[in-house]
Amino acid sequence: MKREHPGSGVLGGGDWYGGAVEGEGQEKGKAMMGVGAEDEDVDELLAALGYKVRSSDMADVAQKLEQAEMAMGNGIAASDDALLSHLAADTVHYNPSDISTWVDNILSELNAPPPPLPPPPPPPRFDDSSSLDRQNRLLELPLVTRRAPAEVYDPKPAPAPPAARATGRFAFGSDSQLDVAPSPRDSKRIKFCSSPPSSSSSTTDAATSAASPLPVVVVDPQEAGIRLVHALLACAEAVQQENLKASDTLVKQISVLAASQGGAMRKVAGYFAEALARRIYRRLPRGGAGSSFDSVAFDDMLHMHFYESCPYLKFAHFTANQAILEAFAGCRRVHVIDFGMRQGLQWPALLQALALRPGGPPSFRLTGIGPPQPDNSDALQEVGWKLAQLAETIRVDFHYRGFVATSLADLEPYMLLGQDTDDRVGADDVDEPEAVAVNSVLELHQLLARPGSLEKVLRTVRAVRPRIVTVVEQEANHNAGTFQERFTEALHYYSTMFDSLEGGAAAAAAADSAGGRDLTMSEVYLGRQICNVVAHEGADRTERHETLAQWRGRMTSAGFESAPIGSNAFKQASMLLALFAGGDGYRVEEREGCLTLGWHTRPLIAASAWRVAAG
Repeated sequence: MKREHPGSGVLGGGDWYGGAVEGEGQEKGKAMMGVGAEDEDVDELLAALGYKVRSSDMADVAQKLEQAEMAMGNGIAASDDALLSHLAADTVHYNPSDISTWVDNILSELNAPPPPLPPPPPPPRFDDSSSLDRQNRLLELPLVTRRAPAEVYDPKPAPAPPAARATGRFAFGSDSQLDVAPSPRDSKRIKFCSSPPSSSSSTTDAATSAASPLPVVVVDPQEAGIRLVHALLACAEAVQQENLKASDTLVKQISVLAASQGGAMRKVAGYFAEALARRIYRRLPRGGAGSSFDSVAFDDMLHMHFYESCPYLKFAHFTANQAILEAFAGCRRVHVIDFGMRQGLQWPALLQALALRPGGPPSFRLTGIGPPQPDNSDALQEVGWKLAQLAETIRVDFHYRGFVATSLADLEPYMLLGQDTDDRVGADDVDEPEAVAVNSVLELHQLLARPGSLEKVLRTVRAVRPRIVTVVEQEANHNAGTFQERFTEALHYYSTMFDSLEGGAAAAAAADSAGGRDLTMSEVYLGRQICNVVAHEGADRTERHETLAQWRGRMTSAGFESAPIGSNAFKQASMLLALFAGGDGYRVEEREGCLTLGWHTRPLIAASAWRVAAG
């Protein structure tokens, strides 16, 4: 600490000897060097350093320095920013050459009481408005996704309405308004910070501005995630009760809470919030498919990206192909009827497996069924042409026919069993009947939107007398129950599905940009399903998924019995996951002769095989 009289130079250097008057400067020089009759008893060592201390005063000065050191230490330990600012703002300077006087001044300053601190801001005052309005004000404030290190104000929570019925942490009262039951953790997330003082010259205005609190909501991301799930479920209940006011408020809150999340939770919440908004405000796109890009071509493109980004469709194709290959063992003429041809991604692997079969490949006929294209293009024939080129390369006798059908219920047995007149069939093979397999991957659940359609299709399947019927469907129940039950099941199912996309496709997305595109488009693919499950009803709600147990009951009632999938299919599925990025989280399980693929402990897709029951 350097303090000096006004007009003196800075300690050190030649400026120290330069005073206002030359004679005064010379006298100071002599004093500092210990020269002068009146200062003969000044300590010479301290005088050489510029300090004027008599030898007889050394003990007194040492005691004062010790007192100053103790006072400064205690003051800093017990002081705050206001005290330090007070000392720093002092502009009075003293000459350290008179060290005794200088120490006395320091002690007088340190022993003086610090200036009073400004009063703390008053706690917030809520009016007597409804609990719904109070919650809206809190949720409309900016969200901070980390804890505040400072102390927070803990307001007393308002009591809940006496006639409220709790639903999670949300309750609906008799006035059909939403109330949020605050918890101790909720209240501690609210921090009130004083705003900066006003630049106005008025003392009253400045004091009022300093005392006005600026509220900031500090929300823990994990707690916000819990509140987000509760808000989603509460909104589904409000929609089921046709409570438009509460559902409208909750949809807005869901958007705010979702902003504090990251990764899969934020994405899946966004899709569910959009689906709820479409249902509440009836903003449904034309065609009822759940997206403004309602075209078969767009859906096929999304299907392709979903195939590349995760192993679910690959698992479905490999498992079904293995069951079909085993059912065709020893047959010279085989016929596969595919209920969802799309891009034909499933069949190159089966063609190659048939080409490598001992004794040579059989004659292979493929019937592909698909919806009409919006531009009236013959996409099914283009797929058949590519497969024919592959079959010619690997020397497989291949025949193809494509059927365009708006619904599988429009098909008749004679359409599927039309005899191939190609003269490439040998005379020795004419008397041998075809071994027929019917394949359906994620197609049959759409028939449940129209009563009687599934039963008609299964009767058609029985009429063609297949050796095997392979069925792959989502392992979820999005068909039965109330809207709230379906919503809850869909929220759990698609949250797990999005988690698997994040965990399984993150490595591929980081490796190349194509992986990132596949992941993004796969999320859109699943988002369209979410919108259809939540926002639509009646015939437009085609994503009516059912569990394996439900499909077992339907197939048994239609005259089919289970054909257990062998161990080879299980081994192939396990090998597929071992080669897939992020495969540690995926699980293949065997359930009563069927295989399921899931993420950790939740099965997400199920593959089963069936044959016509005897008798």
